[in-house]
Amino acid sequence: QVQLVESGGGLVQAGGSLRLSCAASGRTFSSYAMGWFRQAPGKEREFVAAISWNGGRTDYGESVKGRFTVSRDIAKSTVYLQMNSLKPDDTGVYYCAAKSSSGPRYVTALSYEYDYWGQGTQVTVSS
Repeated sequence: QVQLVESGGGLVQAGGSLRLSCAASGRTFSSYAMGWFRQAPGKEREFVAAISWNGGRTDYGESVKGRFTVSRDIAKSTVYLQMNSLKPDDTGVYYCAAKSSSGPRYVTALSYEYDYWGQGTQVTVSS
């Protein structure tokens, strides 16, 4: 069992930055691939970013490439999402998720492949 707790959300103006954190506890964090997803009101959950369990491979949704960066600190059992040049369309609830990894460089953008989810943190970008 893995417990995930997101933090760092808030209200920011367009063009600003936020860094989200996802603290994991429970089973060995280092063996899990991690992902970030978001959901805006009335929209489906959207893939944002993913990172392999060894941190050596990352993947990003098209709408955030070049603006967001995912990273992880295995010693702190924490994964981060640095979000720069934020836009109003980035508004939503951001969730982190953990997947029992298939390999050290495995990443996935498919939400149904993740085994554990956090409760989410709200990000609001004003224009």
